[in-house]
Amino acid sequence: MRHQALDSKLFIDNRAKLTSLLPKNSLAVVNANDVLPTNADGSLKLVPNADLFYLSGIEQEESILMLYPDAFEPKNREVLFLREPTELLQIWEGTKLTQERATEISGIPTVKWLKDFPLALRDAMLSADEVFLNSNEHRRAAVTVETRDERFVEQCKRDYPLHTYRRLAPLLHKLRAVKSDLEVDLIKKAIEITDKGFHRLLHFLKPGVTEFEIEAELIHEYTRNRGAFAYTPIVASGKNACGLHYIDNDQVCQDGDLVLVDTGSNYGNYNSDLTRTVPVNGKFTKRQRDVYDAVLRVMRASIAGAVVGKAHRDWQHEAQLMMNDELLGLGLITKEQIAEHTREKPACKKYFMHGLGHPMGLDVHDVAPLDAPFAPGWVLTVEPGIYLPDEGFAVRLENDILITEDGPVDLMKDIPVEADHIESIMQEATAAR
Repeated sequence: MRHQALDSKLFIDNRAKLTSLLPKNSLAVVNANDVLPTNADGSLKLVPNADLFYLSGIEQEESILMLYPDAFEPKNREVLFLREPTELLQIWEGTKLTQERATEISGIPTVKWLKDFPLALRDAMLSADEVFLNSNEHRRAAVTVETRDERFVEQCKRDYPLHTYRRLAPLLHKLRAVKSDLEVDLIKKAIEITDKGFHRLLHFLKPGVTEFEIEAELIHEYTRNRGAFAYTPIVASGKNACGLHYIDNDQVCQDGDLVLVDTGSNYGNYNSDLTRTVPVNGKFTKRQRDVYDAVLRVMRASIAGAVVGKAHRDWQHEAQLMMNDELLGLGLITKEQIAEHTREKPACKKYFMHGLGHPMGLDVHDVAPLDAPFAPGWVLTVEPGIYLPDEGFAVRLENDILITEDGPVDLMKDIPVEADHIESIMQEATAAR
C-alpha cells in the first residue's frame, strides 16, 4: 500500500456500527473484488472492495470477511480469511499479508487462510438464523460483469437453499454515508494532495502545452505525495469541455481558450474531487469571466444551502433556479423560458444539464440512501457548470464539503477559485519562467 499505515480503530469502529444493525444471530460475509484481466496474461491493478476496506482495512485480493456477532465462540465472531503467503506465491507476486500483519491493520484477532473458509462458513451457516450477503447496489452502476460477491451469493443459495438471505448493502450505505472524524481526516489528506497538483498545474499551463502534459503534471504531484488519481482525469480545453466525460486528453491548449480540469487524488482509498476552469494564457476574456463568475456564485450559494435535513432533490432545484437567473443575465435564456420552468423541465437544462453534486468517500460517487436528507458527517461535491458549445468553451467549478450541525464546511476553501486569484498565480508563474 502506498499510503501510511491507518489507525485500526477506524475499522474496529466500523464493524461495531454494522454489527449493531444486524438482527440477533445473523451472519454477514463480504468478499474482495476480482483482479480483472486485460489481454493475453495481463491483469489490471486490484481496486479494493470499498465495503471490505471499510470494515477491515484489507486491500489484498481474494480476502473474505465473516462477521457472526452472536457466535458461541468469541474467536469466531470476526474472522478474516487470506491467501496463504507461500514461498512460491511471494516469488511471483511479491509480499502478501501475514496473519499478524492483517490483525495489526484490521484489529481482527482471528485471521485464517482461505483453505479454512469452507468449513468455517458451514459451521456458521448451520448456526445462524439469517445471512446477510453483499452486492453492488449503487443506483448508477452498470452491473454487466459478475463479481466475487455475486458468485458467492449464487454458491450460498446452491449449498444452503433453505436459509434466509438478506441484503447487506442498505446497511452499509446508511453507515458509509456518515463519515467519522478519521475518515474526514483521510479525505482532507486527499484534498491536500489535490491542492498541490492544482498549484503545479497553474505554474505549468501556457499556450501550446497538451492536455496530456497537464495530466502528467498532476500524476507527478499526486504520486510523490503518496496519492493516485481518484478517477480518470478530465483535461478538456476549448470546446472539449462541453463533453461532460471527455477523457481523451490529447489536444493542444490554444491561446485564448479555457481548460476545464476535473481531477482529484485519493489517499488511503478515500477520494477527493475538484474541478477548476482556467485560462490557458493566464487571463480570462470578459465573456469567459462573466460566465465564470456566474458559476462561482451558484457554487457558493449551493454550498451555503447544503444544510442538515435538506433533501438532495430540493438542493438541486434551488441551484437550477439560481442558474436560471444567471443565464438570464448572460443573455442565454429569456424570462419567458424561466416562466415555463418545472422540476422535470428546468429552464437551465440546455446549459446546466447534470446533477449539482454527489456523496463522496471510499468511492468518488459514494453510496448513500437515496431518500435520506443531508445529515452531519455527509461529504458532498458541489459542481455547477455552464456549457456553451456554440461559443467554444464551458465553465465548471467543484468543491468538496462536509455537512455539520453548524452548517456546511468547505473542505476546499483554500484551493484557489476566485478568477483574480487564479490569474495572479498564473501571471507570477509566467514572469518567473
